[in-house]
Amino acid sequence: MAYPSLTITFLGTGTSSGVPMVACSCEVCTSADPMDNRLRSSIMVQSASTTIIVDATPDFRYQMLREKVKDIDAILITHPHKDHVAGLDDTRPFQFFTHKPTQIYGNKMSLEGIEREIPYAFQDIRYPGVPKINLHEISLDAFTIGDIPVQPVLVWHHRMPVYGFRFGGFTYITDANRIDDREKEKIRGSEVIVLNALRNETHISHFTLQQAIDLVRELEIPKAYFTHISHQLGLHKIVSSSLPAGILLAYDGLVISL
Repeated sequence: MAYPSLTITFLGTGTSSGVPMVACSCEVCTSADPMDNRLRSSIMVQSASTTIIVDATPDFRYQMLREKVKDIDAILITHPHKDHVAGLDDTRPFQFFTHKPTQIYGNKMSLEGIEREIPYAFQDIRYPGVPKINLHEISLDAFTIGDIPVQPVLVWHHRMPVYGFRFGGFTYITDANRIDDREKEKIRGSEVIVLNALRNETHISHFTLQQAIDLVRELEIPKAYFTHISHQLGLHKIVSSSLPAGILLAYDGLVISL
């Protein structure tokens, strides 16, 4: 199957608290290496004619300004935790300049979470200037936004069902610590995968670094980038030097092409 050429920009690669973490003076949080500065995790997926954002983090405004984004076709939501939906109010400038609502896609749980997060956007009588967004409930069936194919992948964030997304040869999964065998089959054959790798120690709802490495090997994907990284994982330079060939730590602003 032919897929459009894609450009992926890592808007943020940090965990829910970001790096540096407030009030922390560890060597990672005080590092002078810009690769150790991590906004909350999000990516931008672009073809020649379509722009998709995955998750609207609390850092969404700055991420859009940094990348000079002028318009977006859709925002996909992986799950409704605060670090993945708190930036939705900051979609308002896009609506002001493009004169069209922002299209938001997510499962039923995520859309209900958005309605709780910004309830003023869904009232019958809306205050002037509130976000104008259209919510689209998605299932695990594949669909298309513009010319970009989207295949949702169900993963587990402890007991919470979270959606990863495959775009042609590229798969993005964040906030997961388990993937059922049936869903793994949707991922196989990807050219590139992005996985969360929170830290070295076991966590109740995230892959550890070693678990992420093991999954890449199991799925036999030639290139992998790790994201949703906490300050506990260690310095970017040191961790990167220890990784197997074909596996890298992502960093904010990294751009890859497929």
